[in-house]
Amino acid sequence: MDLIEQLRAKAAANPQKVAFFEADDPKMMEVVGELASAGLAECFIVGDGATLRGVAEQLGVDLSKVTIVDIADDGANEAFAVRFEAMPDCPFKSKGIRRRAKKPMDRALMMQRIDDVDITFGGLCCSTGDVIIGGQTIIGLADGIDTISSCGVFNIPGWEGSEGHLLGFGDAAVCVDPDPEQLASIAISAAETVRALMGWEPRVAMLSYSTDGSAEGPLVEKVRAAVKVAQKRRPDLAIDGEFQLDSAINPAVAAKKVLRESAVAGRANVIICPDINVGNIGVKLVQNFANADAYGPFLQGFKKIVCDCSRSAPVSELVGNVVMSCVRAQAQKEA
Repeated sequence: MDLIEQLRAKAAANPQKVAFFEADDPKMMEVVGELASAGLAECFIVGDGATLRGVAEQLGVDLSKVTIVDIADDGANEAFAVRFEAMPDCPFKSKGIRRRAKKPMDRALMMQRIDDVDITFGGLCCSTGDVIIGGQTIIGLADGIDTISSCGVFNIPGWEGSEGHLLGFGDAAVCVDPDPEQLASIAISAAETVRALMGWEPRVAMLSYSTDGSAEGPLVEKVRAAVKVAQKRRPDLAIDGEFQLDSAINPAVAAKKVLRESAVAGRANVIICPDINVGNIGVKLVQNFANADAYGPFLQGFKKIVCDCSRSAPVSELVGNVVMSCVRAQAQKEA
């Protein structure tokens, strides 16, 4: 059983509630149809009810197991607004609540805020920036986290690391040039994401062109400072560096270059890139030269699971990303 099959089985065993705010897009409606028919998630589609039903009918998607949240239903909108406004920590004023309740993405995130759903999913029609701003405004950042970032998992054929062919990585999609505090947040968030998704005990390596002082300069110092911040914030997590890539994942190289005790050196199962240049180039190198699959990237750093998908992703990949998000949500509840 491969990784995706394992995760599908886990998702099906305890289906999570997912709100889709772009199901008027035919591709997203197909995703909803596959998830619902396979019992992988409890699907909620948010938008104009008549439009959603029309798209489903054109595609032959069965909505009998799907909940339609019709933002054209004024009575339902008002009932929801009253519930949202009653929250002790309600972040918006009365008019703002009612205005946002009629917008599909905001309504989905608001539903997540009051635990009507576990996950929000979209990104085919709106930008990553819109999803991040919406998530920060309505859901908020996780405790001890300064920034939203991303994480993914490589499946690298022919390579054997501490977790076989699999290796976590971040951030290659969101933070362009993180400062030490943001880089520390990325490492902490990635550790939690990988633990939730894969069930690993995370060992996080902060990457640089230097290993334990083999070089000096502002770029190296940024990573060193980030390691200190991460270790101070989360002493329970194995986060270490600064390491070159080979020192992070190769035990023989680590034995020569890291002349101290380290739970991470040579055994890292998560690598953290110092900026988006390194992250983006690194992902494409691994994909193209190693014929690796790169699952993700997944947004991380919110209090709850908020998902932004690639506009070019096929239906099968989108279904896989929802499944992975459901497994993350399961672990978040257990924690």
